[in-house]
Amino acid sequence: MKAQTEATFNVVVEKDEDGFYVASVVELPGCHTQARKLDQLDARAREAIEGYLMVAHPKHGPEFVGTHQLRIKLPQ
Repeated sequence: MKAQTEATFNVVVEKDEDGFYVASVVELPGCHTQARKLDQLDARAREAIEGYLMVAHPKHGPEFVGTHQLRIKLPQ
């Protein structure tokens, strides 16, 4: 049986109150990183995933389905 050499991970990107972009890896609980600029975030997310996988060997994380937005009225 051949070992798997690649995997795809889903990354949620948010911008925090200090202006940093924060990446959270859906399939790897607790795997997060941040960067000041969006173009730096992919490289940092890759590093975070690789570091996570070096110390943890998750069998499988939650199945990513997708995202959607809900609009609600805010209390006044």
